[in-house]
Amino acid sequence: MTPARLAGACGLALALAACAVGPHYKAPQVTPSAKGGFVSGGEAAFTAGEPQGTWWRLFDSPELDSLVQDAFTANTDLRVAAANLAQARAALEGARSARLPTTTLTGGGTYGKAADNTVPVVPGVPTAKPKPGWIYDAAFDVSYEVDLFGRIRRGVEAAKGDEAGARAALDATRVTVAAETARAYADACSAAAELAVANRTVQLQQQTYDLTQSRLQIGVATQLEASEARAQLETTRAALPPLEAQRQASLFSLAVLTGRAPADLPGAASQCAATPQVASVIPIGDGASLLRRRPDVREAERALAANVARIGVATADLYPTVSLGGNVGTAAPRIGDLGSGKSISFSLGPLITWSFPNITTALANIHGANAVADASLATFDKTVLTALQETETALSAYARELDRRTALQAARDESLKAEQLAELQYKVGTLSFLNLLDTQRTLASAEASLAQSQAAVADDQITLFKALGGGWQDAAPVKTVKAAP
Repeated sequence: MTPARLAGACGLALALAACAVGPHYKAPQVTPSAKGGFVSGGEAAFTAGEPQGTWWRLFDSPELDSLVQDAFTANTDLRVAAANLAQARAALEGARSARLPTTTLTGGGTYGKAADNTVPVVPGVPTAKPKPGWIYDAAFDVSYEVDLFGRIRRGVEAAKGDEAGARAALDATRVTVAAETARAYADACSAAAELAVANRTVQLQQQTYDLTQSRLQIGVATQLEASEARAQLETTRAALPPLEAQRQASLFSLAVLTGRAPADLPGAASQCAATPQVASVIPIGDGASLLRRRPDVREAERALAANVARIGVATADLYPTVSLGGNVGTAAPRIGDLGSGKSISFSLGPLITWSFPNITTALANIHGANAVADASLATFDKTVLTALQETETALSAYARELDRRTALQAARDESLKAEQLAELQYKVGTLSFLNLLDTQRTLASAEASLAQSQAAVADDQITLFKALGGGWQDAAPVKTVKAAP
């Protein structure tokens, strides 16, 4: 082939390389109703504004802010997700490198002798026997695959989708880590608050028991009344150890979430004694902003894009592969002769590979790639529906728990008034001891229920923030720990 014809063939090949077989990806559409306002968004506790990215700051707790930042840099799940992202980026670099020529440089020397019977015999000419000796050679090979049917391009598209999906998975892990760190901190604070309520009840019931003992000694109270007071006191005391165990378990979880051993958790985290609450209304946006914000939706969409691109990779196997190759080599019996004009050889030309007689495997791969893409589309649709369901459920649960807390606050206030009045009447002898115990039991139950509702409100707030999908924006980089030096 003349140089002019070779150049023309190369130009045609490069022009054809702009083609790519397989379907062209289009982002899936969601139903219009999924983009509108939330069913439960009209409650007084919510506003239509865009949710805050660093939502945990709404709790106005410097300790929580510090713990979340610690978790963002040292959490082990985040380290795994960051490593997975690094792996996906390396795979993308590898896919892109297929666009570049492949070069190979070789060199070596061999010592040997040809077989005597391989020397051609010429009549009338004496035959010289081969002698052993050294042969030195060096070669430079270049090979470039012309991407006629887009196999490389589709491979790069798939790798880009994988890389973007891994990035979204890291963001989704950040959302989870922020929520679970805040939840563990709130649980520890709530357990401490419930302990405080239980201890106040114990003190109140201890005073009642002491009063009963005094009245028993002067003959005003009976032994039955004293036993009843002691039984109620010890029943309330029995609730203290489980609450303390719950507080410790939450602190241990908090330590692990922030990348620490349980014994290394900062002491400030264990000093919280009041359930953190967001007092303001919560901005929730709408369905459209939710689907843009949630990393799991983005991860599912990028997985779909990658798998659609892999259909093109599989389809390209139906067509021939064309490579342009070249070789320059030199061989001589002496190293000093390498590179001389007589020792140099070269070759240049295309290589076509096409396994068209057997396309069954290629067709099976295409069918499999289509099935994987179909499954990815179903996964995307499910992820969208799940995101909407989780948000609607969280909105409803939070709004209803606020109503429950309001009712429990009223019940606690009235129970406190009743208990104080009953104590005064008992002291002056106008109320029976059993009636006093009943009012104290009612107050203790109301206090405990209100404390539990406060904890549930905090938990529901965190669940709502997690469902809204914020917390990954402008996050601190994850601390990298290398497995090998």
